[in-house]
Amino acid sequence: MKKQSTKKATPKSKHIPELPKLSQRIKALRKAKGYNSHEAFAFEVGISRTQYNKYERGFDIRFSTLVRIVQKFDMTLEEFFAEGF
Repeated sequence: MKKQSTKKATPKSKHIPELPKLSQRIKALRKAKGYNSHEAFAFEVGISRTQYNKYERGFDIRFSTLVRIVQKFDMTLEEFFAEGF
């Protein structure tokens, strides 16, 4: 029987310094839209709650997924990236 690893997954974004900024922006906008729970927001966007949680922790995100998230914020990509990038 294999021993389960207790090591948590960590973002592979050390070489992409913008990913932490991206994750902070997503989280701040989610909360500003009134979603206290990342699970509820993920459900409405159509993303698994586990995967969405990774995005808020700084993991890499697919562009198509980012577009869906930004659309849920009722923003354009230009508006999303205007602050902090």
